[in-house]
Amino acid sequence: METVFNYDTPVIALAKLNKEGYTIDYNQEFDELFSESDDFTIDYLYRYEGITDPGDESSVYGIRNTISGHKGVFVAGNLSVIEGRKRDIIINLEIRSKQTQN
Repeated sequence: METVFNYDTPVIALAKLNKEGYTIDYNQEFDELFSESDDFTIDYLYRYEGITDPGDESSVYGIRNTISGHKGVFVAGNLSVIEGRKRDIIINLEIRSKQTQN
């Protein structure tokens, strides 16, 4: 997983990922990610932190299904305010991606 901090803007990160084939919006199309979360990995992670307000934190994830090859993005503000299963899946994907890096 490639982690990039303060990469211009989330819009630029999304455009770059789109050019690389990350076209599914997993914020809207969450069913596949929900039902097959073990088949996914995070390829790219762009983090943005507010200069003065931690509430301005956001992340853009480039996510790939390692079986089907489907690629998409998930955009999150502060993960602590995302509800239930979505938060758990994203956090577990981050943990797994970090473990495979080491």
